[in-house]
Amino acid sequence: MEKGVILSGIQPTGKLHLGNWAGAIKNWVKLQDEYKCFYMIADLHALTAYYSNPKEIKNNVIELYIDLVACGIDLNKSVLFIQSSVPAHSELNLIFGMITPLGWLQRNPTFKEKIKEMKNMDLNNYGFLGYPVLQAADILIYKADKVPVGEDQLAHLEITREIARRFNYLYGEFFPEPQALLTEVPKILGFDGRKMSKSYNNAIYLSDSEDEIKSKVMKYITDTKKIYKNDPGNPENCNLFPLYKAFANKEVKNDINEDCRSGKLGCVECKNKIAKIIIEILKDYKEKRNILLKNKNKLVDYIRDNNEKANSVAKKTIEEVYELIGLKYV
Repeated sequence: MEKGVILSGIQPTGKLHLGNWAGAIKNWVKLQDEYKCFYMIADLHALTAYYSNPKEIKNNVIELYIDLVACGIDLNKSVLFIQSSVPAHSELNLIFGMITPLGWLQRNPTFKEKIKEMKNMDLNNYGFLGYPVLQAADILIYKADKVPVGEDQLAHLEITREIARRFNYLYGEFFPEPQALLTEVPKILGFDGRKMSKSYNNAIYLSDSEDEIKSKVMKYITDTKKIYKNDPGNPENCNLFPLYKAFANKEVKNDINEDCRSGKLGCVECKNKIAKIIIEILKDYKEKRNILLKNKNKLVDYIRDNNEKANSVAKKTIEEVYELIGLKYV
């Protein structure tokens, strides 16, 4: 039986943090054995918000590529490529832009949310409004039939499905309507209590030193009703506990839960425990990353090879699209 096709991507807007890893990358690694996976470094998407500083995007792309391989993306199993290196994404985006009603974009529920979240940036541009169209092109250029998303991203995927339906209605059945591969996305909080984000400057990064990790963990606000060490606490009211949910094994999570509620575990000790767990988990990543950094020339060959793999699939699709809509002349 032929494997299903997956497309997922991440923007090169800064260093990877624990939220990225728990929310997406751990799942990407797992999916490699079950699907034909195309994983994309979405530099064109990043340009919609960071257009005034493209050099930063360029620097981040290589670092992100290294990070993803160090995290376990296997270049023998998956195609890990750079979005802008596959021109067919932009070509299909243009064609989809011709058939996408403006109302579909204006009602996108995350459009206003993103503007609020990134209020320090000027997002009043065509590219940002139209990013769901580019997202549809990203997915459909590989005829992906599954897209790993959390429930909060279902609206994005529905626009892709609507665009596929509209194209098929106008020009004949061609694109699949990709289905959501629902994944449980843990909400990882930053040390200020908000969602962990580069934009909020509240993240624990995979590249942080042991001292930096310990220092950031110590900033977390625990259950405010647990005033003294031996007071009983409630892990569900603790900003730190989601880290245990994401990175500790079941036995440790249960022990922390019980010891906190009984007053056996103090907050400082609890912070030290999760810091040690995170540091231990990141050891393998850091070792792999150091090896990759020492072999950057070989890495460039990997990037070229994977870009070409993506190009060979995408080019075939866009040629078929031109033929379907009548723009193939010779």
